[in-house]
Amino acid sequence: MPERSRRTGYSLSLLDRAAERRVDTAWLDDIREGARYLLFSGDRPLFRFGNGSDVAPDPVFDSSTAARLDADHARAVFLGLDGETAMFAAPVADVAAEEQAGESPFGDPSLKAVDVRSIAVQGLVPGAMLGPIAQAKSMLDWHARHGFCAACGARTEMLEGGYRRDCAGCGAQHFPRTDPVVIMLVVSGDDCLLARSPRFLPNMFSALAGFVEPGETIEQAVRREVKEEAGVETLDVAYHSSQPWPFPSSLMIGCFAEAGSRDIVLDPTEIEDGRWFSRDEARLILAGEHPDGIGAPPKMAIAHQLLRSFIDGEAIL
Repeated sequence: MPERSRRTGYSLSLLDRAAERRVDTAWLDDIREGARYLLFSGDRPLFRFGNGSDVAPDPVFDSSTAARLDADHARAVFLGLDGETAMFAAPVADVAAEEQAGESPFGDPSLKAVDVRSIAVQGLVPGAMLGPIAQAKSMLDWHARHGFCAACGARTEMLEGGYRRDCAGCGAQHFPRTDPVVIMLVVSGDDCLLARSPRFLPNMFSALAGFVEPGETIEQAVRREVKEEAGVETLDVAYHSSQPWPFPSSLMIGCFAEAGSRDIVLDPTEIEDGRWFSRDEARLILAGEHPDGIGAPPKMAIAHQLLRSFIDGEAIL
């Protein structure tokens, strides 16, 4: 069966992560020569924009350009191999202030830092490049937050190409973590439940979502979140697909949930509006033709794909 997760943004990657080779420090040092780099200013990757519409924006830089832009090689993370060529992610100086002032970062007008969400929504890179960008953003963010040991407070040191940090004080080992989030389309016959948060763009509705709590199964988290946010009881829960979500490092676990009730009681601290939509209405929403001007998340988002599967009769319950 085709993997539905491949339809979502950040889910494809051109890289072999070569995880079994990260422990080889000598090998990591050797592959730096000739390596390619994703360079991040804060949480945004740098792109080189060429002249003309036929020149695609490029987020990949060679090692000499990375050195010229003062990439922090001590904090560089090994992302994987593209064939025989290694790719790393490394931070550079934050250029937000220069950009806000209308100046060219690093004195190069072709360079621009772009937020990771816009890259996916606007399709600035091929789908297989989104995975490494998401991987890089999440990993660099994790290192920025874990310079000190959570057990004793001593400084930690990066190892294994960036996939481990060791504490110099107590010897504790720290590894990157991913936060699981359930996102579910609640279905009742030919209707589905959509809601909107006050943080959404005007008129945009989406599936309900929430973090999985310790000690919960995915199914339990789905039922709890739907009950908390919309007051709806749910019966069967079925997995649909997943999506890496690098904001900063989550895994969206998409599900369908069968409604056991129809009455909606919204949690006003989380949801400002929510209602049942027919399959035909959902089709109009995705087509941008709903009479009330209601919109949905873009195609790269797993909520969009849940709606698409519902419209196409792929809801497995």
